[in-house]
Amino acid sequence: MKFEILNLKFKVEKTIPFIGIILLAVITRLLPHPPNFVPIGALAIFSGAKINDKRAFLLPLLAMFFSDFILGFHSTLIYVYASFFLMVLVGRSIKNKQNYKTIFAASLFSSLLFFIITNFGVWLSFNMYPKNINGFIQCYFMAIPFFRNTLLGDLFYTFSFFYGYQYSVMIVAWWQKTLRRLTA
Repeated sequence: MKFEILNLKFKVEKTIPFIGIILLAVITRLLPHPPNFVPIGALAIFSGAKINDKRAFLLPLLAMFFSDFILGFHSTLIYVYASFFLMVLVGRSIKNKQNYKTIFAASLFSSLLFFIITNFGVWLSFNMYPKNINGFIQCYFMAIPFFRNTLLGDLFYTFSFFYGYQYSVMIVAWWQKTLRRLTA
């Protein structure tokens, strides 16, 4: 079954699970969680792999924006948003070969990207660390505990989104088929 909004065509069996994943990403970020154990990076990878147009970039950025609107904005947002933008490109790189190995590698690489970009932003934007090589190294060293949570969160949510979506599409399709049979 298909429907159309603003001249964009959607398949129900693929759209409903995707909307569920987006809502889950926003809600999960708003709920109490360990620092950096959030689903937005996974949403960026997932969007890049599953959406063919510019909406792939908009979804994780909008999810961040709406949750940041509630949680509050900060001076390193440009680095955070830039890292999610690049994660969409990582997702695009596995678009044609989505298996557990490529999903794992994309998640791992994206976590590393996020760590490098956002901690550079922390070092550059705040006066917490001296603006020299020692301060730069100290900034990254102090961020290692957060990297563990980023890595675990990205792996957990990336696999959950990819395989949860696949399972949800099958369930929605089964329900549609069942309803058609019952109403025929």
